[in-house]
Amino acid sequence: MGTEDNTLRVLMFPWLAHGHISPYLTVSKKLADRGFYVYLCSTPINLNLIKKRIPQKYSLSIQPVELHLPELPDLPSHYHTTNGLPPHLNSTLKRAVKMSKPEFSRILENLKPDLLIHDVVQPWAKVVANSHNIPAITLITFSAVVISYFMHPMKKPGIEFPFPAIYLRKIEQQRMQEIMENVAKEKDSDDKASFVEDPTQVILVMSTSSGIEAKYIDYLSELTQSKFVPVGPPIQEPMNEDDEDMDLIHWLGKKDENSTVFVSFGSEYFLSKEDMEDIAYGLELSNVNFIWVIRFPKGEEVKLEEALPQGFLERIGDRGRVVDGWAPQPRILDHPSTGGFVSHCGWNSVMESIDFGVPIIAMPMHLDQPINARWMVEIGVAVEIIRDDEGKVHRKEVAQIIKSVICDKIGQHLRKKVKETSENLKSIRGEEMDAAVEELTQFCKNSKCTNSSS
Repeated sequence: MGTEDNTLRVLMFPWLAHGHISPYLTVSKKLADRGFYVYLCSTPINLNLIKKRIPQKYSLSIQPVELHLPELPDLPSHYHTTNGLPPHLNSTLKRAVKMSKPEFSRILENLKPDLLIHDVVQPWAKVVANSHNIPAITLITFSAVVISYFMHPMKKPGIEFPFPAIYLRKIEQQRMQEIMENVAKEKDSDDKASFVEDPTQVILVMSTSSGIEAKYIDYLSELTQSKFVPVGPPIQEPMNEDDEDMDLIHWLGKKDENSTVFVSFGSEYFLSKEDMEDIAYGLELSNVNFIWVIRFPKGEEVKLEEALPQGFLERIGDRGRVVDGWAPQPRILDHPSTGGFVSHCGWNSVMESIDFGVPIIAMPMHLDQPINARWMVEIGVAVEIIRDDEGKVHRKEVAQIIKSVICDKIGQHLRKKVKETSENLKSIRGEEMDAAVEELTQFCKNSKCTNSSS
């Protein structure tokens, strides 16, 4: 097993989204710290970003591996990622990834890793690995609360979810129904290897911590009869950025402690014109300092000034910074001037916010985000901007909630609670990963014995 010195070699295969790649990279570093040799497999455009996030100390233990997708007419190589992908091309990208199975099989044949760790949205990768006698395990990049909420009706139809603080509002239920119908249409026979339907997956690893999600991890195990092993939250360490980013950090350094709100909705969600207007006016009315990251799909030539309400940038002056496309999120959240985070509540973002002790102002958009938002409110580290029955936010409420978190006692209370939660998670992080490594090592040994005897 492994190389001559018994080093275990693991191939990490995340879905082509930053929100999936980032936790896979975090786990890769933790595995490398514990003596594993890691191959990280993705498309060249994603690897260009990943390489910048692999510090020199991992240069001998984490090796990027290129997966080349077929070039489809409407999907050239700069679209081989979900980052900035126009929404109508999502299904085309999924199709291209599945078409790369022969290429992925060649990679496994060539590298012969001891273990494949693959994404829950790529269940076919397990089938390919098993055909080479390589054991495979799933790393789930969603929260346990989300997976248990969506799995509950499959396993216990007609019975209410046992945790009443977690629910979807009517408009969210409607949108989720539409998404599930689309997923069902795209499904093919290979997808039957997913952990929902595959009882042979006795162990799965999760990008979460028992310090925050113990009851949901336990409930998932009860629902599936599988063992879910937490590997800790998906936290990126702050890294030195280029001069342009340093200008932003320098601006932030001139602001008072906890006086500034950071506004960002992830790498793949694009605000509607209505949402953008209401957030802009909400920030303006709040009179609070802010950094707001705005993204547009690749290929859309949109000027910030034209996307924002007329005169907005002039009116806010030096009180706010609007950033086009990308900002160094860990560094901003880690800065003492940052007092709140207006977030879509993607799992990576809420976990980073907790890690850096910053209260969350939840503004969920779709998929898992509303569930994460309710969970953050329940544990006392967030307040939510509530959408109306049509799914719209209102500028006055945006302003009022931002102001209350930055300027009022509610913000002090949230900051105290989020710091306590952060300290709790940090205190068990090392032992949690050590336990996960033990499980993975044993899984490889058991699989090797099974393969030898078959």
